[in-house]
Amino acid sequence: MTSQTTVADATPDLGPRKGLRGHPWLTLFSVAIGVMMVTLDGTIVAIANPAIQKDLGASLADVQWITNAYLLALAVSLITAGKLGDRFGHRLTFLIGTTGFAVASGAIALSGSVSAVVAFRVVQGLCGALLMPAALGLLRAAFPPAKLNMAIGIWGMVIGASTAAGPILGGVLVEHVNWQSVFYVNVPVGVVALVVGVLILKDHRPEQTSSSFDILGIVLLSAAMFCLVWALIKAPAWGWGDSRTLLFLAGAIVAFVLFTFWQTKVREPLLPLSLFRSLPLTAGTILMVLMAFAFIGGLFFVTFYLQNVHGMTPVNAGLHMLPLTGMMIVGSPTAGAIITKIGPRIPMVAGMIFAAAACFGMATLEPDSGSVAMSIWFGLFGLGLAPVVVGATEVIVGNAPMEHAGLAGGLQQAAMQVGGSLGTAALGAVMAARVDNLLPDRWAEAGLPQGTPAQMAQASDAVAVGMAPVPPKATPELAQRITDVAHDTFVSGMGLAFTVGGCVGLLAAVCALFTKRGDNAEAGAGAAHV
Repeated sequence: MTSQTTVADATPDLGPRKGLRGHPWLTLFSVAIGVMMVTLDGTIVAIANPAIQKDLGASLADVQWITNAYLLALAVSLITAGKLGDRFGHRLTFLIGTTGFAVASGAIALSGSVSAVVAFRVVQGLCGALLMPAALGLLRAAFPPAKLNMAIGIWGMVIGASTAAGPILGGVLVEHVNWQSVFYVNVPVGVVALVVGVLILKDHRPEQTSSSFDILGIVLLSAAMFCLVWALIKAPAWGWGDSRTLLFLAGAIVAFVLFTFWQTKVREPLLPLSLFRSLPLTAGTILMVLMAFAFIGGLFFVTFYLQNVHGMTPVNAGLHMLPLTGMMIVGSPTAGAIITKIGPRIPMVAGMIFAAAACFGMATLEPDSGSVAMSIWFGLFGLGLAPVVVGATEVIVGNAPMEHAGLAGGLQQAAMQVGGSLGTAALGAVMAARVDNLLPDRWAEAGLPQGTPAQMAQASDAVAVGMAPVPPKATPELAQRITDVAHDTFVSGMGLAFTVGGCVGLLAAVCALFTKRGDNAEAGAGAAHV
């Protein structure tokens, strides 16, 4: 008996069945374990970075590579990994990704040098890229269209819950155990995911799958994604007008153009451009980029605001962000049920309007804003994002042919990674420009001693992340004045960044108007109501 079926069998009845393999809800449980491991790792590692830096004697650049190596490997390989799942089966790629991620996590915990940590973070990124699109491909095949949105809603709930748990769990482990425990925790989770996956997952492989692989397409797309994401990562340090930034951006454009041309010539392309003839799929992809721009780019400043301006510990900061992630946890399955009944367009338009309103609200926060004000805007942000994450995932994956389900999942994840990188870089540039513009005048108005140009540049860099550049021997009165100026200036920059994020959110709401349920899902939803 084989664990493989064709696409004709890929929309099962959720009624009684013989055996556990391929059961839709057990499939959801299985993939949720693996996805939880990856998303938990995404936020938990940030908490461990200072401890890693101290223990291994790493420089700031080394610590940045711990994050950037993972992000680059993930972003570069997501679409290719999704294609691998379509070609060789999502069950296989999910199990390989899960196993590799857990093994790489254990290897990081055993590493005694930063170079080893960075190398295994690359492995983590590659394995995470195998795992995430495969999870969506497995869900698409296991659930009938009428139930797919609810499954994706619960999938989104798992992502929200593990994202919320990351800073809290990471803070506890780093404070009371060590930084290695942050990575060791993935090992038992990975073992459970592997065992459950072997027992439960069924490989729904379409009959119309590629018989060859587009190697040149992989090279060109990987080069384009690397150049783009690398430029976005380095632009805040190099400067947007720096020749290195412009060189990598130009390289990305050239590689994307060559990739697009090649996809029109090759017999079995890596990313069939015919997918983008679907206006809903194209609009959903752009929507994911814009949503991630506002969401990930905005959250980048929230952590600095809570920890550096309000002086919270990482654990306390994580607790203060629970309204955001809590609303995502509650709202995702609810959004899935609503989208199943009325389609994705209205919930996503409303969601992005809520998210944009939250951005504009967070732009009004002050250095002494209380927890209630923060909770209102954080909660509204999470409430708005829930239907967008669920709906856009269904729009992209649901409007793609079944034989490209994994590829569509990779496209969705890649859009989110690029949008998040673009948002962090662009809003970071907005913040830096605002601080550079305001700090000199405010510094002078407060009667603070003027430093050299180099010292003032260092002060601007500190203020851009919410830190007060207080000299070691400053009097309490001088320290307080510097702190007030620094925090007021940072909050002004954050307000402008969130205003830009809110405008991007409104643009995303417009994109949501062009989305619709996938054709197969539409038929399934209609049948469900007969």
